[in-house]
Amino acid sequence: MKKIIYSLLLAASVAGVTGCKKFLNVDPPSDLSGNNFWQTVQDVEKFTNGNYELFREAVTRLNMQAGAGDNEYPYLPFAGELRGGMVKENTELGWGRGYIADLATNNIRRFVDFQYSGNNWNEIFNHKRFTQWDRYYRVIAAANIAVDRINGVPDPNMTDQLKAQYTGEAVFIRCLAYFFMVRQFGDVAYYTEPYFSDPLKRMPMVEVLKNCITDMKSAYKGMPWSYSDPFYVGIRGMRGGAIALMMEINLWLAGFDQPNAAAYYNEVVALANEIRNENGGAYELLPINRYIEIFKGRSKENLFGVPQNRNYGESFGWSDFFDQVKYDPLRPTSASIPYMSYTADFMRALYPEGVNDQRLSLWFNPATAYAANRSFQMKKFLVTADPNSIDFNNRNDATQCIYRYADVFLMQAEAYSGLGDEASAKEIVNNIIRKRAVADPISESGDDFKDQLFLERARELIGEGHYWFDLVRTRRITDPRFKYSYHCSVEQFKRGAWTWPIDRAALVQNPQMTLNMYWEQ
Repeated sequence: MKKIIYSLLLAASVAGVTGCKKFLNVDPPSDLSGNNFWQTVQDVEKFTNGNYELFREAVTRLNMQAGAGDNEYPYLPFAGELRGGMVKENTELGWGRGYIADLATNNIRRFVDFQYSGNNWNEIFNHKRFTQWDRYYRVIAAANIAVDRINGVPDPNMTDQLKAQYTGEAVFIRCLAYFFMVRQFGDVAYYTEPYFSDPLKRMPMVEVLKNCITDMKSAYKGMPWSYSDPFYVGIRGMRGGAIALMMEINLWLAGFDQPNAAAYYNEVVALANEIRNENGGAYELLPINRYIEIFKGRSKENLFGVPQNRNYGESFGWSDFFDQVKYDPLRPTSASIPYMSYTADFMRALYPEGVNDQRLSLWFNPATAYAANRSFQMKKFLVTADPNSIDFNNRNDATQCIYRYADVFLMQAEAYSGLGDEASAKEIVNNIIRKRAVADPISESGDDFKDQLFLERARELIGEGHYWFDLVRTRRITDPRFKYSYHCSVEQFKRGAWTWPIDRAALVQNPQMTLNMYWEQ
């Protein structure tokens, strides 16, 4: 039987193929990057699968086979969700999950430095991992090698179509790694040359993202809309995932290069029309009552994600969002106690009481959705490996969604709204997204509609690691009207309060490197 996990052997085949940039804390290349390796289609397939594994390790855990401690890295739950300020620790449990409050209040330096008291469960995570970018650069370095070597593979079975596909996948994962770093650190060192070893300074993030757009446009049309083998659907690079990435990069640019925002919004609209009109039935929104299929992964709604399957020994450990809001219907007295809950204000803003929305009734326990205490239950990611098991570890089997088809519609609606076309934005959000959710239409207009559109993304993508980044790129992080979210001053924002600190090891052997000075005070 074909394994669901990416083979550890394949991961090992590229774990060392990652450049020699000591200034980026990346290991030297292995022999598999040389002429003896790049000979067959199978070589390229192994290298490609291995690079997806490197990306997995960059955003979840360091070693799939390891236990807790230094191997857990809940990047998307912590950096993308909990940091939004709309969550609270269930302190009455006495479990010392102080990182929840630190993230919610942007007390990032304390979070990184482990300054907690009481029963310190925080040490199950290596918090300093959030300041290190080495694993992203391993993905980038491997992708650079792939782009350089694919066209020269002599295997006659390596057709032009396959070369375009593998190159597109390498460019996609490279740009995704850069985008994740930009969202986390702001300016980053940028390069695309293979085996690069010279020290680099950080490039302004707007330029990095523009380079990524150019890079993606040169390669994404070589990627397939989908795969005939369902094993690869939604977890290998597909054209839809590449388009979604370009759309989000353009929205990020619209927020940070505001004089040119209209051009970026127009590009988002055009990309959305491309994926909607040309995917040939590869993608669709599933009925809302089939949401478990979406979060299990590999459905027609999944454009790209990182899979897990406990039946094959593959697990995120404590590196996913489900662990924070754990809910086990088989052990309701001992296990259905979440470490955190969303605040009552936030839940009422998303799902007002008395307003129809099946996302509330399906993804939460409506009776406790506004309780903001230990009775809070979130069922959105309750995807079971074994529905009959009483072992809590078997009750968390959801793929980490990075992009799904619903996001394409929400980003297009946002772009229409940014261009002043409220009618088109409403048509999408009411007649597609909210209709699928069996939710009442949004009736607000003007700025109130824009706020509701922002909240619609939060409603649909809650828990998937988008909320903080949406706050940042829309500048709502500086808007005190969003009382249920963290906000900073405009001056603090300009100085980098939204970024993460950068590990001082980045300065080693690189005199051109600089840190995020907001966190060095």
